[in-house]
Amino acid sequence: MAAGGTTTVVRIALGCNLALAAAKFTACVWTGSSAMLSEAIHSLVDTSNQALLLYGIKQSKRPPDANHPFGYSRELYFWSFIVAILLFSLGAGVAIFEGVDKLLHPHKIENARINYVVLGVAIVIKCLATWKAVGEFNKRRGEQGIFAALRSSKDPALFAIVLEDLAALAGLVIALGGVFAADQLGIAEADGAASILIGLVLAATAAFLSIEIKPLIVGEAASAPMRSGLRLLINAETGDTQTFRAINEIRTMQLGPEDVLVATRVDVHDTVTAKQVEAATIRMERAVKARYPDVKNLFVEVQSAGEHRAISTVQAPGQLRASVSGAPAHEAVATPAVTSKSAGIARLAMVAKTTPNVEPGPVTPKPTIQARPMSRKARKKAKRENS
Repeated sequence: MAAGGTTTVVRIALGCNLALAAAKFTACVWTGSSAMLSEAIHSLVDTSNQALLLYGIKQSKRPPDANHPFGYSRELYFWSFIVAILLFSLGAGVAIFEGVDKLLHPHKIENARINYVVLGVAIVIKCLATWKAVGEFNKRRGEQGIFAALRSSKDPALFAIVLEDLAALAGLVIALGGVFAADQLGIAEADGAASILIGLVLAATAAFLSIEIKPLIVGEAASAPMRSGLRLLINAETGDTQTFRAINEIRTMQLGPEDVLVATRVDVHDTVTAKQVEAATIRMERAVKARYPDVKNLFVEVQSAGEHRAISTVQAPGQLRASVSGAPAHEAVATPAVTSKSAGIARLAMVAKTTPNVEPGPVTPKPTIQARPMSRKARKKAKRENS
């Protein structure tokens, strides 16, 4: 998602939730409605969440430094996860607690008209904010359904806002139903039940956010369309008449909504020179970054197919060495990927991996033969024979 569009959506949501939180708390004090209190807490938590998301967006734009050579893009993922935790612990927890208390100690709602006015205005405002957030989201989801796009999105700030707005609309409708049942139908417990339902909606939203953000924090690959496009671009430099013979593998990692790391291992023809490899690497880097501006770092490792097969059998899937830096194209330098020493270690490790590991059986000690002590008569006989 475009960073500017995401920031605008977050700021709009922040302003709306701050105003709604003040209105809902005022209505709660006047009416004593448990559902209205849950909604007020919901808006307050949402306001805090949007402030954290804005902070995360700002931090993620910090330039790389010596301690963080790949930048701070993952800061946004961290703060988005904190948002999910707050939504679950404060939003859902307080709403459910207040609802249970209202069920155990039901009381009549006073001045219910205030609730109707506040909830009606809140629904209109939230519809406008949700329309803006979903509109920004639709710009990038293409033909995907909303749920599928939420699952595949790499921008937690935007899909967190979309989910929070949808949850807020659901909560407002539930609160309106609870207030109406308690006021018009005389079911005092309906207000508490509505508060519990709001808490469950918030808990479900927080759980979904946590599930979707966790892979981004751990290290998730780029989207499938981008991976396919990268393979096509890199394949353009491979073949019998090209510098590279074949692609051994391509790995990607999403460092941020607009920050992707790409690492590839390629096999080169035996007749090419280091200068030809460097030129091909520069062309590859320029083509990739022209097509995908989000690729901030591109690493190329020169490696024979045989070495790749040998290393693949002994190297953990998450380990990847880079021999060509993802710095600017003119600084890229081609170097051999595996030295004779490291290749020898790989071969030894391969033998150790493929050799059956047979546990030695218990060693049975040989019995020790001890001579029996000689009798007195036998000693005398032996003495006579020796003399």
